[in-house]
Formats: sequence, C-alpha cells, structure tokens
Amino acid sequence: MSAGQRPGYFITLEGGEGTGKSTQARKLVSLFEARGRKAIATREPGGSPDAEILRDILLSGVVKSLGPFAEALLFSAARIDHLDKTIRPALAKGITVISDRFSDSTRVYQGIAGNLDQRKVAMLERAVLNGFLPDLTMILDLPPKIGLERAAARRSAVADGEAPDRFEAEELQFHRRVREAFRALADTEPRRCILINAEGSEEVVTQRLWAAIERRLLNDGGGLS
Repeated sequence: MSAGQRPGYFITLEGGEGTGKSTQARKLVSLFEARGRKAIATREPGGSPDAEILRDILLSGVVKSLGPFAEALLFSAARIDHLDKTIRPALAKGITVISDRFSDSTRVYQGIAGNLDQRKVAMLERAVLNGFLPDLTMILDLPPKIGLERAAARRSAVADGEAPDRFEAEELQFHRRVREAFRALADTEPRRCILINAEGSEEVVTQRLWAAIERRLLNDGGGLS
C-alpha cells in the first residue's frame, strides 16, 4: 500500500434468506464512494469466475444429497478462489470489500443448521482462512417467514419467475435454526459482529448499517450526506 493510501476494510453482511444483503452491499459501496473511498461489492458463493461456477452447482442443490461436509468443502474451494482473485487483491490496493456472505455462513448453514461436526467446520476454516477474518461482520436479522416472503417476491419479479434455490427451499424450521445461530454468533463474537435489525425500508436499514460502520471503523463523525 502506498504512503498515505487509506486502508481497505473487509466488511461482511450475513443473515438468513431475504434479509437484503446484496441490496445493502451495493448501497454501502455507493456510500463509501461518495466519501472518496474506493469500494466493491462481492458475494459468496461466487465473487470470482471459478467461484461463480461453484455457486451454480451449490445453489442448484445437486450436492445436497452428498451431505453438509461435501457442501462445506465446495464452499471452501469457492472461498479460496474468491480470496485469491478478488478479496485480497482489492484490500492490497486500499479498496474496501463488502461481501454478501463469507465464512460465517458455512459455520451456520452447514455447521449448525446442517448438523455438521463443528470440529470439521473449524478445520476447514483454519485451512482456508489461516486467521484471516473480516474487520466487521454485520448480521441482518429478520424473522424467517418475512425473509422467505421477500425472497419469493424477488424471484417472482424476474421474467418467468425463478425456482427457490437450494437453501430457500428448506423448511421453515431450518431457517429458524439459521436465524438463531446467527444471533448466537453476534453474542459470542461482539468485537467483530453486530446484529442489525433488517425490518423496515431499505433506506432505514442502510442507515443502521452505516451507523455501525462509522462507529466500528470510521470514527470520523460523517453521516449519510
């Protein structure tokens, strides 16, 4: 990083289905750029060409029958490429990276909701991340029923509609476990994670997220203007 160049922050948005993570990632990029800070939005699974191929495979559901460990392995493979091709290069240039999901989703979806042995989850995380963690993780919290309704509305707005993906198609009880696991994560790792109420308009949720970023990372008193 050149002298005087601002550091790039790595911020992740986590939460259940339909909580608005991808929309909010784009809005936060715009807010950073309005303040003269370069930023990009990315996502998991995906975020790099090879990882996007694995995204299609994972969300199609064809791996589900192989069990949560197989899914976790593929998510980890996608994450390695995402880190190598997108996240680390951007951060090295002082660009802030905002990712719609990261390793916490593997902990929650495959590990807790999927009943995968937590030792295996931790092993994969150590192998892939080697201690690398987000500067800030904001968990968008929403009752699962509302989130699934939002996800269904988003799919119906697409031409010819879309079928639910591998995880949206799970039973409501699965999504309740996901929510509780994310809430527990916010409690156990409060220095990195913060729970954000995702109910309300997109603009209101953006304000909550930006306030958390200012408080935890920027500390410069700037607002949304």
